[in-house]
Amino acid sequence: MIPIPERAEDFPGQERVAWRREPHRLVLAALAGALWPPIPITLLIWPPNNWAPSMEIDPRLVALVIGLMAVPAGLWLLRRERERTGRPSTRLGVVWRFMFYGGLLAAGLQALFALILCIFGWFEAGGIAQAAGATETTLLIYGVGLLPVAVMVGVSYALWAGLCAAFIAFRLQPEVRDRLGLMSEPDEA
Repeated sequence: MIPIPERAEDFPGQERVAWRREPHRLVLAALAGALWPPIPITLLIWPPNNWAPSMEIDPRLVALVIGLMAVPAGLWLLRRERERTGRPSTRLGVVWRFMFYGGLLAAGLQALFALILCIFGWFEAGGIAQAAGATETTLLIYGVGLLPVAVMVGVSYALWAGLCAAFIAFRLQPEVRDRLGLMSEPDEA
């Protein structure tokens, strides 16, 4: 029978971790995190029609390019936070940070994309009323309708990147031995 965890430390992912010393592990974690499995699989099955940067570029390529920039940036921010505060100290904390900031990045980029499309719509409109209609339609479709989808995709991508970072770039921190007997917990009365 599986033992029931009684303390928070007994749950999976709660072991203390430290950065791996090998620099190639960081590069490997960044590349593995950026290659979220749905992207390369679907690129192999359904090759993109347009590889050139334009408004008709395949969204999978855009997501891949964003991932290739965001995952190393996330690892850099994580290293800076660990040097400053010592947190996150567990694999679960590493994954949680990636998921949280990945969702925020996805929401922010989707909102920025909606605003850019609104501005493009203003220049293509024949008059003020047509520009207002294009803005309304664009904001409803891209700013409201696709925002939850973008956040779900961003959090899913970030979950993969966080798992890659937690297991490739980090190792379990060795247990500190109590040589002098000073680290024992006081007896509960």
